[in-house]
Amino acid sequence: MTNSHPSTSHPAPTTAEPGEPGCAGGLTVLDPPGLLGPADAPEDGTDGTAAPSATVQDRLAGRLSDITSLHEHTERLAHARGLAATLDAVLASGAALLGADRGVLVTLMPGGGPGQPVGLGLDRASLGALETVPTEQSLLARLLGEDDRPEQLHSPDLAEDPAVGGRLRELAVQLGLGGAVGLPLATVEDGPLAAVVWFYDRPAEPTGCQRELARRYCEFAAPLLAKQLEVERIRRTTEALRRGLLPDHLPRAAGLRLAARVVPAGLDHSSGSDWYDAIPLPDGTVGLTVGSVFGDGPGAGPGSAPGAAAAMGRIRAALRAYAVLEGEDPVSVLGDLELLLKTTEPTRTATAVYAWVEPGERRVTLAGAGHCPPVLVGRHGAEFVETSLSAPLGMLACWEAPGIEFTADRGDTLLLYTEGLARRCGPTLHAGQANLRRAAADAPRDVRIDPDRLCAHLLAVCPVPDAAPATDDLMLLAARFE
Repeated sequence: MTNSHPSTSHPAPTTAEPGEPGCAGGLTVLDPPGLLGPADAPEDGTDGTAAPSATVQDRLAGRLSDITSLHEHTERLAHARGLAATLDAVLASGAALLGADRGVLVTLMPGGGPGQPVGLGLDRASLGALETVPTEQSLLARLLGEDDRPEQLHSPDLAEDPAVGGRLRELAVQLGLGGAVGLPLATVEDGPLAAVVWFYDRPAEPTGCQRELARRYCEFAAPLLAKQLEVERIRRTTEALRRGLLPDHLPRAAGLRLAARVVPAGLDHSSGSDWYDAIPLPDGTVGLTVGSVFGDGPGAGPGSAPGAAAAMGRIRAALRAYAVLEGEDPVSVLGDLELLLKTTEPTRTATAVYAWVEPGERRVTLAGAGHCPPVLVGRHGAEFVETSLSAPLGMLACWEAPGIEFTADRGDTLLLYTEGLARRCGPTLHAGQANLRRAAADAPRDVRIDPDRLCAHLLAVCPVPDAAPATDDLMLLAARFE
């Protein structure tokens, strides 16, 4: 296996080798007079300007083709949106420039180890097999090294290369991998960011020109990848903080089984923030709630989502306190919450459902404020628990709505959900609610009797739309009466 080590200065452009069409000494554009030798000068001298020879014209045409190809691939990369699209573009464009068939790319995790591999033409099993290569034999690990990082790695035939470790040679035979070319993606400021190895389906070695094109491409890709990795790091940190504002576990109560699902929308798309909660109360009862916080003053949009998430945390904490103080009266709980919202969050509104549950008696008392109606799933189907028509909290001078009370049958499941789930289930909010109720009613019996499986089923039958990113969080809370 051949190694090319980095140097402090850029190497001089490689010269074209015989039989390498389209490669004319790398990508450095030379002045036409410098390309002309004495043999290219006109014989009659009538013109005083030497006409380029056919060989020089071919070299210039090949160079122009190389530059055009590289520009097309870098432009495609520049238009990639998101980390996943960027990684896919690097794999696909590198393979095209090298004439390779397959590839694998890993990014360097904050802790220093490689992340989850991304493949081109390699299925999950193949990627998993490549992860079994010991670190000392891994081409990717060498390209991710902080010290002595090679500028390039290439092997004409992995299965027969004595410089390749035994495990990698074994996998090359199993997976049908021939030649390989590896490149690091690194910047001076950030160090190593990722490593990528492209494979041929046969023993092969790229031309010097192809290796140069791939190297130049990776030099362009590295700073773009650095920005995408930073954005992804911030997104993951923010989402972890948002999830930290929600319960980390559900309480256990005799006669009641609980399950929940959370699918947050990205902060760059959402203009609100949702919550769910299950609150064990001192007398053995349980308070169940879901809700949404919106707004950040006039013209609030996606940029207001971080503020809405922080407000959601404050409101949920306040609701827990009100539930402990007067949980058996849902109307009072939401009324206190509305007063708090108007006093401390005057530019925001919220929708909510709060239910006080006595598990032993299977008695439920609940009230809603402009929120989607809960669904009660029983042995004979599913029906809406119609809360009284009321405005969201913080919209009127004084919020007021009556509560309702009912007794569930043994085996019934109460579903509380936010608007995000309803909109995921249909083209409109009303249609989505109807589809959600129907999906719950049509769930197989063994699914309906398990609240966790029922939550998973409802998310599976209401898939994420492909068209546009979600703009609403999704919260689903299920409570089954045993």
